[in-house]
Amino acid sequence: MPKVKTKSSAKKRFKLSATGKIRRKHAFKSHILTKKSTKRKRNLTKWGVVHETDEGRVKAMLRI
Repeated sequence: MPKVKTKSSAKKRFKLSATGKIRRKHAFKSHILTKKSTKRKRNLTKWGVVHETDEGRVKAMLRI
């Protein structure tokens, strides 16, 4: 039986924290940045945590 491969797109988008939570990047940080406030752009730079309802799907993609 061959090994089950991780989805390469999920591998690029998600990381595991030290406590085992799945971290993600925020959207809306790539373009049209002039109209967004500095505070909003700064907060979009930080990592977020995947919601518990989506956690199962992400774990399935990462094969955790």
